[in-house]
Amino acid sequence: MTELPIRPATAEDWPAISGLMSTAFHETFDEETHEIERSVFEPDRSLVIYDPDRGGPLVAHAAAFTRDLTVPGETVPAAHVSLVGVLSTHRRRGLLTRLMHRQLPELPEPVAVLWASEGRIYPRFGYGLASQKISLSADTREVRLPHPAEPGRLRTVPPTEARGDLARLYEAARPDRPGWSSRSDAWWSYRLADPASHRHGATERRVTLHESNAGEVDGYALWRAKSDWSTAGPQGEVQVAEAIAADPDAYLALWRFLFSIDLTRTVTLRLAGLAEPLLHLADEPRRLGVTLGDGLFIRIVDLPAALTARRYAAPLDLVLEVTDPLLPRNAGRWRLTVTAGGDKATCVRVDEPADLACDTADLAAAYLGGGSLAALGAAGRVRELRPDALAAASTGFGWHQAPAGIEVF
Repeated sequence: MTELPIRPATAEDWPAISGLMSTAFHETFDEETHEIERSVFEPDRSLVIYDPDRGGPLVAHAAAFTRDLTVPGETVPAAHVSLVGVLSTHRRRGLLTRLMHRQLPELPEPVAVLWASEGRIYPRFGYGLASQKISLSADTREVRLPHPAEPGRLRTVPPTEARGDLARLYEAARPDRPGWSSRSDAWWSYRLADPASHRHGATERRVTLHESNAGEVDGYALWRAKSDWSTAGPQGEVQVAEAIAADPDAYLALWRFLFSIDLTRTVTLRLAGLAEPLLHLADEPRRLGVTLGDGLFIRIVDLPAALTARRYAAPLDLVLEVTDPLLPRNAGRWRLTVTAGGDKATCVRVDEPADLACDTADLAAAYLGGGSLAALGAAGRVRELRPDALAAASTGFGWHQAPAGIEVF
């Protein structure tokens, strides 16, 4: 069978790419969504495969977006890999493997990040599960939240009217939130876009702002509501996209509001992290309806650049023996040295006895500070070659703020 060629995409490929994504993810093509997604599409960072023997349809595609990612103590350029799909008629022909093998060596960023449609797909290309997500479906009749010490004032406005405040608050919080991505003007437009096809019977999106007693906007919630009724009365749902605040009082006031909207009985939050403060505010946390799932996957593309780009929770002096079949430039023995305070790291290739042995996917799993190298060691994925090296590495790679991805890109 003739190998189908891979080539970089052009702007003219977008209609075919959009159509392939709709088909691969079993969605009905929608012109409004098509144009919204076109606004962030980067043709020069996309790869396409057509099948000329079958009328020239696009059969496989992979792309990356140019954004920064917050990592422990820093932000780094990260390829946000997305729009990956293979036409169902062309599965099991190695097209995804070829796309990944082409894309990864060419990425200029030290790391790549993605959401996986299925968890088993990307670890075989060196990605590690670097964060976990929680989803909430809270029964508002069974959960009580405390009163804030300084309740402030709330007002609800269309998202477009509050865009400046949203961006300011998000950017103020982002440096200390591993897993959060930068949002340019284009990405804010994408985030706030509200096509009717995405509402699924719910209202348009709304923004509720919290103002402190001094009159400063210090928090917001982005949400919509969905009406539902039973013979017993209203059963509406409040669907929260994100709630961000500069202090605990603003955060608490926003969630108290979301839990008290008339004619609703459920509050849902699809994407949150293990450190979501709401988990510690509810008087009956079981009724928050928490479910656990996989979050962001990280791929280390340039090992020394990636490991020196983040900060660490403790000083380190370790020799890592790393395997990386797909990117052999990462393989070998590397000495990672972190100064007291964890704020300066060096990583150089050495010919010395190793303290730990692992794959790049294991380092990727710990890269955002959430995955535990000790847990990976207990699973047999990280091997300790010097006594106490694993405990030191696990402590150093940890971080005080658990990572979370709060938006799908």
